[in-house]
Amino acid sequence: SESAQGDMKTLVPLMYLLLIFTMYLMLGSIGGTLATVAVIGMSALGAMGFAGWIGIVITPQSVLAPTMILTMAIADSIHVLAPMFNWMRQGQDKETALKESLRINLLPVFITSITTALGFLSMNFSDTPPLHDLGNITAFGVGLAFLLSIGFLPALCAVLPLKVKAQKANRSTSMERFGDWVVLHHRKLFVVTGLVMMMLACFVPRNDLNDQFVKYFDDSIRFRRDADFTSEHLTGIYTVDFSLESGESNGIADPQYLATLEKFSDWLRSQPDIVHVNSLSDTFKRLNKNMHADDETKYTLPDNRELSAQYLLLYEMSLPFGRDLNNRINVDKSATRITATTGDINSKRLRQIALQGRKWLEENAPEMATDGVGAALMFAYISERNINGMLGGTTLALIGISFILMFALRSVKYGFLSLIPNLLPAAVSFGIWGLFVGKVGMSLSVVTAMTLGIVVDDTVHFLSKYLQARREKELSAEDAVRYAFKSVGSALVSTSAILVAGFLVLSVSSFAQNGDMGKMAAITIIVALIADFLFLPPLLILLESSKRSSSQTTKMVDAN
Repeated sequence: SESAQGDMKTLVPLMYLLLIFTMYLMLGSIGGTLATVAVIGMSALGAMGFAGWIGIVITPQSVLAPTMILTMAIADSIHVLAPMFNWMRQGQDKETALKESLRINLLPVFITSITTALGFLSMNFSDTPPLHDLGNITAFGVGLAFLLSIGFLPALCAVLPLKVKAQKANRSTSMERFGDWVVLHHRKLFVVTGLVMMMLACFVPRNDLNDQFVKYFDDSIRFRRDADFTSEHLTGIYTVDFSLESGESNGIADPQYLATLEKFSDWLRSQPDIVHVNSLSDTFKRLNKNMHADDETKYTLPDNRELSAQYLLLYEMSLPFGRDLNNRINVDKSATRITATTGDINSKRLRQIALQGRKWLEENAPEMATDGVGAALMFAYISERNINGMLGGTTLALIGISFILMFALRSVKYGFLSLIPNLLPAAVSFGIWGLFVGKVGMSLSVVTAMTLGIVVDDTVHFLSKYLQARREKELSAEDAVRYAFKSVGSALVSTSAILVAGFLVLSVSSFAQNGDMGKMAAITIIVALIADFLFLPPLLILLESSKRSSSQTTKMVDAN
């Protein structure tokens, strides 16, 4: 909580400042930048107010909601403003340019807002309630950002004295030249980009579902330094507890029960990574030795039940006033607790120790078989369950998104086609992560749902402009791709650059959950832009080429 609050005081404000500065550089307008900041602020404040009204508690996870909302608020605003400024630079008056921008962007912005909200609502499939809160707050904020970007933003722009530098007539922009280059080399780009992305996606299995709570923090945090010192010089900080039942009241004094307890304790000590075992059998052996003048040969368990019961009574009576053994023994003395302390191990190894302990009990003392428990073990399972839950939720979200896109784009073919550039960025990003890092923790389990909005945003805006050129202007596939680059390419670059800059600031956080999320989000946004610029346009051109070829073949057959 302290680390998350520290980031909210330092990195998040720095992230916002960098976003605003990058936005100004991309838009080239102080008025447009201030209008966008107003939309961002109102969307975030409205969403957090909504959270307060419905009683959502702010946690280190849900406190990230304003950052998530900011991504879509920026995207919506940029898609309205960037085309407007482009047309104003070409000589159109502000009102005409604003109306045209709203006309061509209303549907794409609406689609991306709906699909993004759906992506965040998929967080309700997570096992972690704070992630439910994060998804619900953000989904509401995304809807609010849409309403503000098509209602408040145009109204504000209409009254603000927005000025832009006029562009020379017939001067091609860098995005138009880039579009020409993509069309010219579309076959090579399709093959090269496709192969590279497939190769990177192949590294996804290298990722291990692992979390190390201590390593959530870097060395600048005192807790991390103290925990490392403890693990290196004293004992471990992770524990696994087993509650072993005897099956009867006062059964823990039974020599047979104590013998099994001793065997299990010795087995635990023999396991790698276990540095200490706290077991009642050791207490009985020590008492037996003490009662025989510290004779080392008497460091053994009592050989009868009555003697064991007397030792236990003696031990209880010797405790300081107000103390008891209820942290190790239950009230009717029918069960005792064994605690295995481990070194600095990851969550995967901790889960293995618990599973191996249960397996040993099932094989050697089936009547005592039980699961290992503990706070560390609970967190060790959280990331695994979250990722499995989010995989199901994100899959359902993608299915829903594909149906929405089919309906909105009025094409089953393009609805299915959109799934390719929507799925590729997540697969490639996790492949890159597997290649260079290889550990996926709880923070990364929500990145796909979090960045789904931006990924879909890029695809929807490019496809909608492409289809608009094909249907309204009746352009060829090649010219439609050029039109899409010319009309929306700059806005997509601006949105991606702004968000990558912001998330890269978050990536330097000393708190790994924020830092890893920032890195992965930045990687995903970059990959999404590459997929929509270098893979989707060649795919569209090649599909139309194959369609023309098959049509010509059919005509030739009919003619013959």
